[in-house]
Amino acid sequence: MADESKAKGNAAFSSGDFNAAVTHFTEAIDLAPSNHVLYSNRSAAYASLNKYSEALADAKKTVEIKPDWSKGYSRLGAAHCGLGQYGDAVSAYKKGLEMDPNNEALKSGLADAQAAAARSRAGPPPMNPFGDAFSGPEMWAKLTADPSTRAFLQQPDFVKMMQEIQKNPSNLNLYLKDQRVMQALGVLLNVKLRGGTGAEDEEMPESPPERKQPEPRKEEKKPEAQPEPEPEPMEVSEEESEAKKRKAEAIKEKEAGNAAYKKKDFDTAIQHYTKAIELNDEDISFILNRAATYLEMGQYEECIKDCEKAVERGRELRSDFKMVAKALTRKGTALVKMAKCSKDFEPAIESFQKALTEHRNPDTLKKLNDAEKAKKDLEQQEYYDPKLADEEREKGNEYFKQQKYPEAIKQYTEALRRNPNDPKAYSNRAACYTKLGAMPEGLKDAEKCIELDPTFTKGYTRKGAVQFFMKEYEKALETYQEGLKHDPSNQELLDGVRRCVEQINKASRGDLSPEELKERQAKGMQDPEIQNILQDPVMRQVLTDFQENPKAAQEHTKNPMVMGKIQKLVSAGIVQLR
Repeated sequence: MADESKAKGNAAFSSGDFNAAVTHFTEAIDLAPSNHVLYSNRSAAYASLNKYSEALADAKKTVEIKPDWSKGYSRLGAAHCGLGQYGDAVSAYKKGLEMDPNNEALKSGLADAQAAAARSRAGPPPMNPFGDAFSGPEMWAKLTADPSTRAFLQQPDFVKMMQEIQKNPSNLNLYLKDQRVMQALGVLLNVKLRGGTGAEDEEMPESPPERKQPEPRKEEKKPEAQPEPEPEPMEVSEEESEAKKRKAEAIKEKEAGNAAYKKKDFDTAIQHYTKAIELNDEDISFILNRAATYLEMGQYEECIKDCEKAVERGRELRSDFKMVAKALTRKGTALVKMAKCSKDFEPAIESFQKALTEHRNPDTLKKLNDAEKAKKDLEQQEYYDPKLADEEREKGNEYFKQQKYPEAIKQYTEALRRNPNDPKAYSNRAACYTKLGAMPEGLKDAEKCIELDPTFTKGYTRKGAVQFFMKEYEKALETYQEGLKHDPSNQELLDGVRRCVEQINKASRGDLSPEELKERQAKGMQDPEIQNILQDPVMRQVLTDFQENPKAAQEHTKNPMVMGKIQKLVSAGIVQLR
């Protein structure tokens, strides 16, 4: 509230409304009676109104509150000058210069005060009958108020003449031939004067022709006019000035810290960032930079503290949401570095998730995904127990014998959680899925079983059985044959081969019923491999030759690759050989 009234006072002062300025500064003083700047500004406003006693009181109060502030003594000297107390003014200006020897305002004020003191000791200047009419700001007020002279104030040469007369009333003799000056003199003396032409009420021209000003007589020495104290510009508070200075210093410290960080001189970087934070706690980038340095140094707890501080301070200051997100991401990174078990990843994941709600950054998203994967892998490692896995698999076997396949699947799944590298558990669960008609799940488990142990024949029998039930006889035949490479005498694999050959030959002989043929063709057309064969231009020519060119067809039968594709089409019911 005090700052608001102060701002209004400054604006009023700048526009020349000194009474309003006094009012606003008084309101501000009521709200902040210990603010020396407010008394200083009101002193200047009072001086502008020629109320030098009030200006002096405020200047004394300024010095009382802030005795080491040179501006207060400038106000004090100006007020003393206005009251004609030149000795006191000289003392005040000298006191201010002791604190600020290079202050130009104090130097100028001291010179004016000393000159005025010398004139006062020399005695009063010769009496001029018009001297009082031109003294003080009242002259300009009267000329502005009178309609007959108001327009003259817009004419620079007239204003210059009146300023010369105000400085030295004796200069009036130089300008008596100018009718505007005579008109102004009449207004100031409140009488009507005849102009130089003898016409009593001659109308003054709006814009008289410019004339060369007569030079003052060399033999006449102009007496120096008494300096009139001028109000100085409104001051920003010392606190504001100091804050700007501290911010600039903080930026320098940050830049020095960045340079040290690039050189990997982390201890020096920490010192500079810490100094920057002390100088300006309203820029969280300083805190974030220090957190990044702690992260590089492996001091993760210090990094986390700084990140939490940056988030808290950033929300208080309503900082850019990207900066808050960066702090949360950096905190998550430090937590990941400290993680030793799966549960340690939970606060890191939470921190990354919060960062993404502030700003969706691809780097943060990747860190979140990596943390979730690491947590899952650790959970599996922590849960790993081959002995318990074997016990769970045996329980599943008991349920399988009892034809309780869902219960068996549950036990096999638990066994795989305890030991995800057990091919037997995948094989047994594949059998359960097959019994329940969940062929895709059964096929997936059978393939995983073979992947973990390519020599485990049960994996091939499980996979072949699933493919056979899915009526993919060619694929099932390939699976059984692959298994026989590892165990040529395995009866289950041999039986699988026999069943597949029977189904394939059945299609070759045309023994399929119309319904079976239609079903097999529909299934074959959905097979990507069959689709590729039919779209192959070479195979399309081969099929045409089989129908129209027996000689060419005979040559094609000698190509095992071509015949393998033909056999696939036959098995799928797409082609029939007669």
